[in-house]
Amino acid sequence: MFKTNNVASRIFERQIRTPAPGTSVHSARRFYENLVPSFTIYDVECPDHSFFKFTDDGEDCDNNQELPPQAKRFESFFTQLYVKPLASCNELICKDFFLYMESNQYGIFATSTAQIQDARGTDGAILGVPSFEKITIHLFRLEDGFKLDEKVFHNDCVNLTHNMGAFLYDDLLAVVSLRYQTIHILQIRDSGNLVDVRAIGAYCREDDELFLNSSSQLAGNRGDLVDNGTNHDQPNSNNSFLSGIKQRLLSFIFREIWSEETDQTQRVQCLKKKFYFHFQDYVDLVILKVQFLDRHHLLIKFGSVDVGASRNTDQLPAFFAVYNMETTEIVAFYQNAADELYLLFERFCDHFHATSINSMYMNFISSHSNNIHALEQLKSMKNKATSVSQFVKKMLSSLPLNCQSMSPSPYFDQSLFRFDEKLISATDRPRQSTDHPIRFISRRQPNILKFKIKTGPEFGGADGRSKKYSHFLFHPAWPLALSFIQPSLFLPPSAVNIHFRR
Repeated sequence: MFKTNNVASRIFERQIRTPAPGTSVHSARRFYENLVPSFTIYDVECPDHSFFKFTDDGEDCDNNQELPPQAKRFESFFTQLYVKPLASCNELICKDFFLYMESNQYGIFATSTAQIQDARGTDGAILGVPSFEKITIHLFRLEDGFKLDEKVFHNDCVNLTHNMGAFLYDDLLAVVSLRYQTIHILQIRDSGNLVDVRAIGAYCREDDELFLNSSSQLAGNRGDLVDNGTNHDQPNSNNSFLSGIKQRLLSFIFREIWSEETDQTQRVQCLKKKFYFHFQDYVDLVILKVQFLDRHHLLIKFGSVDVGASRNTDQLPAFFAVYNMETTEIVAFYQNAADELYLLFERFCDHFHATSINSMYMNFISSHSNNIHALEQLKSMKNKATSVSQFVKKMLSSLPLNCQSMSPSPYFDQSLFRFDEKLISATDRPRQSTDHPIRFISRRQPNILKFKIKTGPEFGGADGRSKKYSHFLFHPAWPLALSFIQPSLFLPPSAVNIHFRR
């Protein structure tokens, strides 16, 4: 379909021809080959705000006013809907955290106090993890900015950078407490309330704590009858039991190794070598990150505390487990260099994004499991790798995926455009800038430049030693993008540019 680049001809051709079943959206998206950002306003005057992302509907865009000839202000493109207070006097807004429901009805923000240096160990907290006196998850109604509910975590640690410590799937929100090794599952009700559904960590079932406390009291009563003056360790004292999730994990590993051999002698040797020899290593694993695979299954990343604090996580040992919340069972377990998990990730990457079927835009993000060009690029990277094992580790280091970290913009559709992913991609991350414009080449006509984006008219130092970073926000449907120039990853943008179709 569409053998011409003329927009009028394409519209006429769309009227007289019917696309193949199941391809209507893909056919309509080809119009973006003609509708591209063609003009840039550099160094736009902006309010003192932090810009994070568009919701997947792009908000309300029913504005038909003509753009002023000398539009140099942010207000020429965007209208402020409301301003609402969020953080208390001793809290700060987590600028890198924001999640929205697929219906775009609710938005989730976060605030926290400053990190406590040399935090003292408390019951249930693991050593080596920082602490924050207060972390608050806020639920807002996006229509009018009304605050509906909040969830507070005291003396805890949740990694909120780039949404790493939380994952939203439909109306379910998973929040990982690193300090207390608990996965909190919350539900966003239609009424706008955040409701605790379950907490996975020390206990897996709702009545586990009641059962253990009852057993502890019973054991204590029996001990009083035969007490000979010695001290008896109570079952609920510190370190008496492994956590519920750790019990499930060790049981699964044991059964998997047990089933590898049928001969009893070989089975014992195998258990000694693969289970008992590494038993303490398994016990020392901590929960680092989690994501939903569907409403019942979680993908959990386990590792050491050092893995959670390191930037180069692909070089450190880590494990992945698939956990069924309904049965409270571990159903799969992989090391971070497992070929089996990599093949699943390569062939079914879209499933790891756990996107709601109700999201129209998010279901068309290019990946190596739905796009031949992305798959060819992945295989090329694999063939060039000096070590296949290290390549697998690097690819799997992104798991579990950060929630809502991909832009659904059609200009990142790799069946429409080709671009240098070292400079720009659908993943929302600051990247080192380049003096050269970023080019978007037509896939259908490989030598045709469709459009280019440059972050400044005279960007970069003359000596080439001035490193700067650029960050892009693309509208989910319109030929509109914002670029932010940062002198450092830890400093606010020094310039904001707006790229649009004129």
